[in-house]
Amino acid sequence: MASQYITVRETAQILGVSEKKVTDLIQAGTLQAYRIADQFLRLKRAEVLQLKGTSTVVTETVQYDYTIGDRIKDFFFFNDFYIVALCVAFVLLYFIFFTG
Repeated sequence: MASQYITVRETAQILGVSEKKVTDLIQAGTLQAYRIADQFLRLKRAEVLQLKGTSTVVTETVQYDYTIGDRIKDFFFFNDFYIVALCVAFVLLYFIFFTG
């Protein structure tokens, strides 16, 4: 059985729009959002499906290119700790085995 409340991401997937567009719809008053435990933002599935049925929300078909340069930047951004740790380990191993 599906939950009565859904996340912003699930709402975006149902409506075929970005999560930013969902938050814009909430701020405009088109969608009613509820805070659960004063922390998590949720929307009623029935209200989202009703909005989808009225066709007042235009789906977004814009896709942004994810270039190889962006992929490389993201790789180093998200893995910088591991890269630095690996370099430090190699330097320590060098000093342990090759100096003396």
